[in-house]
Amino acid sequence: MSEFLSRGYTAALPASPLFSLRLRSVQRRCNMNGSFSRDHSPTSAGAPANLVDLGSLRVAIVHYFLISLRGGERVLEAICEVFPQADVFVLVYDPALQSQMLPGHKIRASFVQKLPFARRLYRSYLPLFPVAVEQFDLRGYDLVISNESGLAKGVLTNPETCHICYCHTPMRYGWSLYHDYLMSAGPLKRLFIPYFMNYIRLWDQLSANRVDYFIACSHNTERRIQKFYRRTSQVLYPPIDTAGFQISQAHDEYYLVVSELVSYKRVDLVVQAFNQLGRALLIVGDGPEFRRYKRLAKPNVQFLGRVSEHELAALYSKCRAMVFLTEEDIGMTALEANASGRPVIAYARGGALETVADGETGVLFPIQTAASLVEAVQRFEQMEGTFDPAKLRSHAECFDRSIFQKKFSALVQSCLYQFHKGSTPFA
Repeated sequence: MSEFLSRGYTAALPASPLFSLRLRSVQRRCNMNGSFSRDHSPTSAGAPANLVDLGSLRVAIVHYFLISLRGGERVLEAICEVFPQADVFVLVYDPALQSQMLPGHKIRASFVQKLPFARRLYRSYLPLFPVAVEQFDLRGYDLVISNESGLAKGVLTNPETCHICYCHTPMRYGWSLYHDYLMSAGPLKRLFIPYFMNYIRLWDQLSANRVDYFIACSHNTERRIQKFYRRTSQVLYPPIDTAGFQISQAHDEYYLVVSELVSYKRVDLVVQAFNQLGRALLIVGDGPEFRRYKRLAKPNVQFLGRVSEHELAALYSKCRAMVFLTEEDIGMTALEANASGRPVIAYARGGALETVADGETGVLFPIQTAASLVEAVQRFEQMEGTFDPAKLRSHAECFDRSIFQKKFSALVQSCLYQFHKGSTPFA
């Protein structure tokens, strides 16, 4: 993997001390055999002298919503494979998705599950979520793992229970994207959101103290955890199932977006850019902005809604490149595209700086605007033939599910050892 990150990263990007610092940080995290160095390895947290039989533990895994199959649900699935005996606690879930993803696991839902239209309008019940997660009865469990991007970490545990939080990001709508969330709300909601979100932020920060150990999905998230919670964390990148993606011998002429259609993902800017370019663009995903974005689009832009895993893998393998224009926590869809042998055109902020090497695994652009994306697409087309599908897939294999599960198990062992020893591995 290091060959992708050792050269060419800042081509066509503005010279910036901050950007150069991030580049050097990314380069240091990769060694010459393609694996991550000490700050990514679970052994850096302090290896336990005596391993615990993880299969003998009583384990609870707490997740937020099991409604659609996205990055957080992929992590949940991988963790559940490590702990087949675990019970799963969720705020709201879709029984059909549960039977597909987590067969054999007992699902316990919060009282929100029984409220009207909960599976479709669960976001509207946000004021109830802190109370809902605190009602989960986790007495009797040896280990609690919260899979978090909002409120899952707020569960109450006994003093003898070790609580590990795998954090995708501190609550976006309460912290880093608060003003975006406020501006996208309707006039009536906008009157109440500032007062309500003040309460949510206080609860969110206080509930971070209930976690014994944080694991961050990226160094980008690690910085947010330090900023908003004043807590240290260990970084472990999330998994992708590389076996589910294949390289195609030929590709079509379309570009691809795979995203939830919510305002902060800025898919509207991608639509504007491709309206200008006239290139074929396929958009996979659904969300509250679906109709608005569709009205913006010219005929060369098509919305496919949600597709099956098989269909998505085929779309990845045949596209010219995948595009995303948001500051991602890590950007798992970019890695899925690479696993399919296809490059990525990405906004050079957040997780993209940890997964995309400019000119090697994709093209980075510096400004979150349609004009900047247009320039990036044009630059990509000038160098399109230089991307090697086999090297792109090799890069993605560094993030394979089997690697994640092995390192996650080692981190859990370390946390349990330190927890019972009475110290912390992440100080």
